[in-house]
Amino acid sequence: MPQELLIQVTPETAANESLLKDHVGKLLKVANSEIQHITILKRSIDARQKAIKINLKLTVYMQGDVFQEQQIQLPDYPNVANEQEVIVVGAGPAGLFAALQLIELGLKPIVVERGKDVRGRRRDLKAINRDHLVNKDSNYCFGEGGAGTYSDGKLYTRSKKRGDVTRILELLVAYGATPDILVDAHPHIGTNKLPQIIQDIRDKIIECGGQVLFETRVTDILVKQNEIQGIVTQTGQTITANKLILATGHSARDIYELLGRKKIFIEAKPFALGVRAEHPQSLIDSIQYSCDYRGELLPPAPYSIVKQVGGRGMYSFCMCPGGVIAPCATSPGEVVTNGWSPSKRDQVTANSGIVIELKLEDFKPYAKFGALAGLEFQKSIEQKAWHLAGESQKVPAQKMIDFTKSKVSSEIPKTSYVPGTTSVELGQVFPGFLTQILREGFTEFGKSMKGYLTNDAILHAPESRTSSPVRIPRDAITYEHLQIKGLYPCGEGAGYAGGIISAAIDGEKCALMIGAILNKK
Repeated sequence: MPQELLIQVTPETAANESLLKDHVGKLLKVANSEIQHITILKRSIDARQKAIKINLKLTVYMQGDVFQEQQIQLPDYPNVANEQEVIVVGAGPAGLFAALQLIELGLKPIVVERGKDVRGRRRDLKAINRDHLVNKDSNYCFGEGGAGTYSDGKLYTRSKKRGDVTRILELLVAYGATPDILVDAHPHIGTNKLPQIIQDIRDKIIECGGQVLFETRVTDILVKQNEIQGIVTQTGQTITANKLILATGHSARDIYELLGRKKIFIEAKPFALGVRAEHPQSLIDSIQYSCDYRGELLPPAPYSIVKQVGGRGMYSFCMCPGGVIAPCATSPGEVVTNGWSPSKRDQVTANSGIVIELKLEDFKPYAKFGALAGLEFQKSIEQKAWHLAGESQKVPAQKMIDFTKSKVSSEIPKTSYVPGTTSVELGQVFPGFLTQILREGFTEFGKSMKGYLTNDAILHAPESRTSSPVRIPRDAITYEHLQIKGLYPCGEGAGYAGGIISAAIDGEKCALMIGAILNKK
């Protein structure tokens, strides 16, 4: 019978099949020739001691055991061209995986995406980086694949629904992702690899009879007697259906405003906000790995910090080893930062959002906006940052120690943020309570990670799109909106997910609920 082992080995052993077989043979007290195959099930790094180890979960197949290479294949999707239609608004992970699940259930998805296809988006990303021009429908947040496509492709989730997580990861592998994402503790695809995977998913939806409509922005949701009737697009086109999955992402402010105007119930939701900090990757490596040079066998080191400061959580968010900072505004007159890494994580800088938990009471100055109070709070900071940095896509920036001392940095070295930076005392960007917490928090971070608090680190402001500032409430069992029959708020934009995997899972759940209602097996 195959044996399952949990072992800890050196990076050299983990990276070399022959050395790994030698190690396992000694543990099991068998000759190497008796070992037919070793499958690595899970892999993680233990950097708590100076001698770094790799944790491995293995299945060992001896001679005589039945071993078959795992083949991950796509489901047997039916053709749904003539089946009942379901509108899916948004082609991010929630919308795309909802569409795939609908097809499995024998339903026809009509995916409506305000932005361009994954390739067409590139011209607009170039325009925002080079020319400081923001296309409100096509940018780092909007377009095929959603915000995750050009912002890293992290697949880590704290979801306890492990079966669902595995299903999503296996589907991604079937569509072209590296099988390593099934093994690594913190899987990651990379911004350079995701576009082709997203395109292949879209091609499959169309091949099976679904529709995908790009550059099609929803301007109205048709409701009669509290039941969904369809949508209207910016061209005046009406698309009818009595089931609508609303998966528009956390930055579709016009959708929240539309729901508010139509008296469709929404509510303010707390989120987190702060800055994006960039360090030399070599510095993070030296801190995390306790060495001057990490070598070729260890990946660029990530970090994760959580502190309680002033009664609030302050924590690292969307940390990008070997990555860069990107401009993620969705409208002219605002600046927003985010981070991403290519698949090799081979850039010389590391960055992370460093954000603070907000509370509903923080939005009181914007109470007149009702459920959109948090959104207006968020918007005010992005607009203030735009003004302070020179009314372009440059962002306010400050050296980290200078920030803790309320000192304007005399100069800002070039960072990975392509549109550029403007030296600003970041206390001007944020309300006083946030500024104070950030200043105290970075000092605390420096105590936990010796060397982290340094003027070699540059803070970019703001990191403000961590999650939706609005929740679209739904029934906990059916996932249907509490007020509107046939409306299924879904994913990050509705307040029910926080990343690619959790959004994809939520998309599938909404589709499954629709299938159950329509008695589809």
